[in-house]
Amino acid sequence: MSSYFYNLIPAEELAQVKYIPTIPEFLNWIENKWSDKPAASDTVNTYTYREFCTRIARKRALLNSLGLEKGDNVAIFERTSIDAIEMFLAATSAGYVGIILPTALPAQAVIGCCMKFRVKVLAVREEFSGMVKDAPCKVILSSAMSDEAAPSAEVDRNDPAAIFFTGGTTGAPKGAILPHRALMRGAFNGVFAPGSQLGWHRQICLLPLSHVFGLIRSTLSAFYAGAEWFPAEDMKATIGKLPVIKPTLLVLVPGLCEILLGLVKMYGVQFLGGELKTIIAGAANVAPSLISEFDRMGIKLLAGYGMTEGGNLTTGNADVLTHPTSVGKPYDGQELKIVDGEIWFRGDNTFLGYYGDPEKTEETLTEDGWIRTGDLGYIDEDGFVYITGRIKNLIILANGENVSPEEIESPFYDYAELRDVLVSEQSEGGKSVIAIEILPRPGFIEGKSEDEIYGHFKKVVEEVNSKLPSTHRIGKITIRKEDFPRTGSMKVKRN
Repeated sequence: MSSYFYNLIPAEELAQVKYIPTIPEFLNWIENKWSDKPAASDTVNTYTYREFCTRIARKRALLNSLGLEKGDNVAIFERTSIDAIEMFLAATSAGYVGIILPTALPAQAVIGCCMKFRVKVLAVREEFSGMVKDAPCKVILSSAMSDEAAPSAEVDRNDPAAIFFTGGTTGAPKGAILPHRALMRGAFNGVFAPGSQLGWHRQICLLPLSHVFGLIRSTLSAFYAGAEWFPAEDMKATIGKLPVIKPTLLVLVPGLCEILLGLVKMYGVQFLGGELKTIIAGAANVAPSLISEFDRMGIKLLAGYGMTEGGNLTTGNADVLTHPTSVGKPYDGQELKIVDGEIWFRGDNTFLGYYGDPEKTEETLTEDGWIRTGDLGYIDEDGFVYITGRIKNLIILANGENVSPEEIESPFYDYAELRDVLVSEQSEGGKSVIAIEILPRPGFIEGKSEDEIYGHFKKVVEEVNSKLPSTHRIGKITIRKEDFPRTGSMKVKRN
């Protein structure tokens, strides 16, 4: 066992948890372990773990009645809700493969996904049922269930459990197939954060379940730890309920951290409910300035690193105050190494491949099980991992040198007056230059003229340039008045 993570929680709690490699075993474990504790609540209906698992078993019986075979794909087109996670767990514990579709998809895209992934059953929220009347598969309501319960199927840890869409900030979406062992390794890893974790957290899922971070760390890890889980069917309305729900832990992307920080500045820290102790942030760069601001409120903002193909959680950082630019150390059950500057890892958390795309699978997954992440980075002498950029984002200078835009962007996040930056190669006066777009924080620009804002950030750029090699220095500055285009996980789109 890795002492770094296992020493974070009390010894008596460590003795109570174990890595469970399949979803059927996991459901049996949480039903017995947490039985009468509240599992899921929409603030109107609250279900204990026993009731929650019974509802899953009744939905499992419904799916079994539809003539499905083991390994068939079941898609779910629902908001972040109790029905959505119950149907997903029903499908995966019955031996089927769950696919949670993003609710932002238009009708034709939903139909297209059902065709591409050979979906046999589509479970849909009632309000969306009109969109899928032409679906090439059986359609049921996500709220539907049988009167009787059905037992879980026997599945192997290597059997496929879920398909997630992935493509990052520049690539075309692909369907990453995660086996049971990868889902459950990620969920198990998510239990570990500093301090007591078992049986008391209230956790709001503000991230979509179609995103691996929302499903694994924000949901399955919550159930692993016996937390009470609140789904955000409507994000804006749920954020407004923070003072009522009083969450103790949140899992967020940095963009949502920024939103919460802005609300705290407007309404005071009590807007967060007064009991929030920890925020787990990922899916994009976590600025050291964000870590500092939440720390001043007595809230730990912990960063980490992962990717869809790796079951979400690859590294975690419990030492953000001393190592604010690191993504932490590798979790147990995997190996991590640097190959020609690129991060590679393998272990329980690795995916099986991309659905229907053997070429992309071969590019990413080696014959001996290593995932080529496409991320550039290094490991320091204390074992902390640092991300310096993406291979596909490299800028090739006129002298042939490779420059990582993320590496140039990194020092700018030490400045609390900016929210995000984007470095790219642009043309200026007929020459290729390294350019930066800066998105200031709203509070900083209030009462300032455009010239004052530009002048301030020009000095910031000059400070950063003075510490960079001459070939890496920024030659063009743009101050954005509107937010960057973003992905579903609120990463800045680079193209």
